[in-house]
Amino acid sequence: MKELLLDGLDCANCAAKIEKEVGDLDGVKAASVNFVTKKLTIETIETNAKGNLEEIINEAKKIINRIEPDVSIVENDKDNSKSWKYKEDIDQSNKKQLAKLSIGAVLLGIATIFDFSLWIKFSIYIISYILVGGEVVLKAAKNIARGQVFDEYFLMSIATIGAFLIKEFPEAVSVMLFYQIGEFFQNITVNRSRNSISALMNIRPDFANLIVGGEEKRVNPNDVKIGDIIIVKPGEKIPLDGNVLDGGSMVNTSALTGESIPKEVGSGDEVLAGFVNENGVLTIEVTKEFDESTVSKILDLVQHSTSKKAPAENFITKFARYYTPVVVIVALFLAIAPPLIIPGAEFSDWVYRALVFLVVSCPCALVISIPLGFFGGIGGASKNGILVKGSNYLEALNSVDTVVFDKTGTLTKGVFKVTKIKPENGITSDELLEYAAFAESYSNHPIAKSILAEYKNEVDRDKITDYKEIPGYGVKVKIGSNEILAGNIKLMTKEGTVLHFSEPTESGTVLHLALNCKYMGYIVISDEIKEDSKDTILELKKLGIKKTVMLTGDNKQVGEKIAEQLGLNEVYSELLPDQKVEILELLDMQKSTKGKLVFVGDGINDAPVLARADIGIAMGGLGSDAAIEAADIVIMTDEPSKTVRAIKIAKKTRYIVWQNIIFALGVKITVLLLGAAGIATMWEAVFADVGVTIVATINAMRTIENC
Repeated sequence: MKELLLDGLDCANCAAKIEKEVGDLDGVKAASVNFVTKKLTIETIETNAKGNLEEIINEAKKIINRIEPDVSIVENDKDNSKSWKYKEDIDQSNKKQLAKLSIGAVLLGIATIFDFSLWIKFSIYIISYILVGGEVVLKAAKNIARGQVFDEYFLMSIATIGAFLIKEFPEAVSVMLFYQIGEFFQNITVNRSRNSISALMNIRPDFANLIVGGEEKRVNPNDVKIGDIIIVKPGEKIPLDGNVLDGGSMVNTSALTGESIPKEVGSGDEVLAGFVNENGVLTIEVTKEFDESTVSKILDLVQHSTSKKAPAENFITKFARYYTPVVVIVALFLAIAPPLIIPGAEFSDWVYRALVFLVVSCPCALVISIPLGFFGGIGGASKNGILVKGSNYLEALNSVDTVVFDKTGTLTKGVFKVTKIKPENGITSDELLEYAAFAESYSNHPIAKSILAEYKNEVDRDKITDYKEIPGYGVKVKIGSNEILAGNIKLMTKEGTVLHFSEPTESGTVLHLALNCKYMGYIVISDEIKEDSKDTILELKKLGIKKTVMLTGDNKQVGEKIAEQLGLNEVYSELLPDQKVEILELLDMQKSTKGKLVFVGDGINDAPVLARADIGIAMGGLGSDAAIEAADIVIMTDEPSKTVRAIKIAKKTRYIVWQNIIFALGVKITVLLLGAAGIATMWEAVFADVGVTIVATINAMRTIENC
């Protein structure tokens, strides 16, 4: 994959053309232009050699220079953050443009108000037109020479020059002036939209205070290595992931998690790049290079999210490809056919109507506002600690009818505690707990940690001669000549253990133990339901989700009790990892034809299920590389309620996007019909072009404001 930054790219229609032509190059698997970040992402066929890649990049640059010669092409490297730093104020070229438009407007006013002779008026109009629209006509001529005919510059040039030819001098200059003013404000609106989105992603650290030879040195975060020591002062962003060696402070994690409540950290705690240090000085040992840090992965995900386009975006791209040529052909027909067919029809009148058609035919309002709406939705989601890997996933959330949850760590806290020890066959509770501690001593599972926490003593691992983990069942451990089994009922049955015990009445996970195939008793470990789990299920049903399901490896009694407490529709218990995929396949067949199935899991143990679901949502992705890689959507906190938030953001985004589509098409079609009927003038036509673009762009930014 290769990225090119197209600095100065301001034409959305041209961006679509670049995307299409680069995507059609030999060896290119996919190409995507992100008009918001001004990035062209080129994904090549994997078999391409380095030489072929360079050839593709060179061909892509030729295409860009042909379509948009004023664009500056920058090959992105790891330190390139230029695309996220947009100017808010009008730059020098905009000031010159504003001056030219002002002088042109004054000259237009003089020619219109004062009673000069025809030739003096014509001369003033021409001077005014050159000042206001000379650049447009020049660009149109250059583009025609390069084979680019049907663009907005050509259309506006033909429309206004045509108005001159039919002696509509004031209107020709006025329409070009209005068009240029519209373009001027459109550029400001789009750039401010970009600023709004980039402000949401303003989590990239600018520097790191590196300790070198006992002295503090300010360096680029990319220059810091694993094991280096950095200092973070109050008010500074933590630049890299690491562990606190010294100091204590409150850190603001909202940029990554969306949580407004600061978190307290001290010696031994893990901190992540993007956190903001609020008070004390922190000494941190770096554990990841910047490219591998959480903040870098988040930035990368969000900036590339629009390469996976939503159906609405693909529709607009295809629509724009055919819309302009069709309208131009209709305009040509409108200019020629009626005067030849209709008795008494004036040629100049129908030419004027055709010119109205030409002005309306630019699809920029749609090409700009639709991607901007989706990108705003993705930016707003990231502000809430929800990372969406593509516009297609955000759009798909609107069609969800089945949501499947993992239990441990998703609907429950995953913080286990021993609540009952039930020994059998003459051993004591302490002996049973000791057997369990030896069996679980090598495991990182939360249940194993709860056993070791309850045991409180050090486990002498040297006594363990063999250790075997059996996925979905438990573990088998040898201590000298003794063999300990620790796991579920299925493990006991599988290994031929004779079971004689009463079913536990307590809610929780039951760990059965056997010594040399002789049953020794069980331990009950309980997990607590998260505070927002019940509300999450309730809110999902209010949103129209037809079915909520829980999958768990826990026993049936525990699964059914939790499902009843939360109000879930279905629960599947005692599942092995591969069985979860089988159940998901079954649920997938039961969903509606256009419905989508979502799986919400922890992103580490549930990778196969996350991959199989229509939309995989990983919970608790903060600092978890596995979670970020496995899922389509990553929730950076451990709150299942963020699933509801993600769906609401998706629905709001779609609502605004379709508002823009209906508004833009509605206005354009109305003005086209009125223009054909001789009712609409070029004033309405220009509004249908640049005016609609400005309104649609402003409306698109509501996706951020409402998230």
